[in-house]
Amino acid sequence: MTDRRTGTGPGRLLVAVYGVLALAATARGIYQVATKLGEAPVAYLLSLGAGLVYVVATVALATDRRRLAWWAVSVEMLGVLVVGVLSLVDVGDFPDETVWSAFGQGYGYVPLVLPFLGLLWLWRTGRSADVPPAPDDLG
Repeated sequence: MTDRRTGTGPGRLLVAVYGVLALAATARGIYQVATKLGEAPVAYLLSLGAGLVYVVATVALATDRRRLAWWAVSVEMLGVLVVGVLSLVDVGDFPDETVWSAFGQGYGYVPLVLPFLGLLWLWRTGRSADVPPAPDDLG
């Protein structure tokens, strides 16, 4: 039985999207923490934390480190769902946006969709490539 690597085929596009988001979120978080942490500490530290999660997910997916990828993408999903809800319910803690605020609205909802795609890809590539296809319903 052979497993497909996570960073090959369509996984390359997934790794690229993770890489862009990792760069954007980490750079934004570093800038916000370095220049205006006192204005919205929760939001800015969450932005930096999200960026670091995206960095870990990118590296793990690109290098086929499945356990680390499962962990990082799961943390990402939990983060975007929890922060998404909290940013809409408790606006006081989120006077400025994070990557995960409003479920990633500021990033075109990519942060909401990406962990689902990441987990799906991890599940699909973890399955054996030698499994015969299911019989079709044509005949």
